[in-house]
Amino acid sequence: MPATAYAAGGEGGPKNQRDSSSSRGGLQNGKINVETRVQTKVNGSSGPAKPGKLSSVDGDWTPPACWYEPAFSPKEIEAKVKAWRKVKLFGIGDFVGDVFDGYYKDGEPYKDYNLDKQGEGMFWAAAVNPNRKDDPEANSCDKLPFWVPESETPKEPLAVSPKVLAEYAYDELPLPKTEITMAPDGETKVNLPTWIWLDKAKFRKVSVTASLPDTNLSATTTAEPISLKINPGTKDATTYPASGECPIVDGRIGEPWAKGKAKKTPPCGVKYLRSSGDGSYKLNATVTWKITWTSTTEPGGRLPDGEFGADQNVTVKEIQSINR
Repeated sequence: MPATAYAAGGEGGPKNQRDSSSSRGGLQNGKINVETRVQTKVNGSSGPAKPGKLSSVDGDWTPPACWYEPAFSPKEIEAKVKAWRKVKLFGIGDFVGDVFDGYYKDGEPYKDYNLDKQGEGMFWAAAVNPNRKDDPEANSCDKLPFWVPESETPKEPLAVSPKVLAEYAYDELPLPKTEITMAPDGETKVNLPTWIWLDKAKFRKVSVTASLPDTNLSATTTAEPISLKINPGTKDATTYPASGECPIVDGRIGEPWAKGKAKKTPPCGVKYLRSSGDGSYKLNATVTWKITWTSTTEPGGRLPDGEFGADQNVTVKEIQSINR
């Protein structure tokens, strides 16, 4: 990730002072960043593992691309600057070392790296969301690591918090693939209602808990399916219901087709009015998920609904008639 492009403590530098990813910092655009230590669990087990990416229905909102989190003790900040001084390429090590010594050692704004406060707090550093590292906003956390006394909450708006963790977990939700079941399956006929439904066992609530080790910061984000939106892939079609949005009823989206239902209207489905010719229509089925979050230290609430969908090819043939 960009934050570790030039890792102090690499070749020629000292080893990390502790077995924590928080001590793996780097320099980008003249700033010391850190690889996030945020951990996630899916429904109480290690994760994540998801087939796709949830998209917010709010086009103006995305999970945070970066934040600040506890990263370095005073001794670790000092060690990192010393590590930079061992980089001899074009004198860059001494140049960087002088810059950071002026900031952390010589009293502007810190003195002697706050070594006299070892164990009384941490320097918080910028961390990039690994799911959003290519977003332009990933560069918005451009402050050098800053001191935060133990048990205090920084005033920095981008400092990690339960809500930030909840928003991070939004990207980690392991949603099932949107694979609808159709009857008829794969190939249907003009003016023949096609029934559509989703497996009740697959589409249930799913949660991800994001936490920051060695802190009380934690949040759980939960996704709950609320509807299925059908786009037939052509204007020459009728959807059931007319809005094309199938609600969840009794924990199921749509209703399985069965013998004896041929003359009934499907609660969720589509009727194509024209043949697809030698090709097929690309039917898109998208599930809308309600997203909420909770925390033991904050009230929690709603996050923007998310959508996750997939395309399926549907071949539509004319009903063949026999002239006698």
